[in-house]
Amino acid sequence: MSDATPEAPQEQAPAETYEPAGPAPLGVAPEPTGHAAVDAALARLAALDHLPADGHLEVYEDVHRGLRAELTSLDTHPAPPSVRQQELNRTWQDRHAAVSTPSWYGASSRARASTPAS
Repeated sequence: MSDATPEAPQEQAPAETYEPAGPAPLGVAPEPTGHAAVDAALARLAALDHLPADGHLEVYEDVHRGLRAELTSLDTHPAPPSVRQQELNRTWQDRHAAVSTPSWYGASSRARASTPAS
């Protein structure tokens, strides 16, 4: 038997714990494109600087849907003009034709056509 006293277990220093870093702005400013819908979608991306990473997916998907919709709208053909629009166009064409053709132009050509050639 030994007279040595057993050593008490030494307390270990607690391990340091780290918290995930908060959102850090990237500082990238979107450049205006001149298309309101595209600019609005890009502005949504700027909001990502203030969201935690787990909120990014929803914003990315929303922006992607908006940009796809905008691109798809470029491929659609305009609808034919309504009946009312066709009437307005016809009225404008009639007025335009009456104003752009001088009254003497038609009268003199008719007069020459009815004059017997000598």
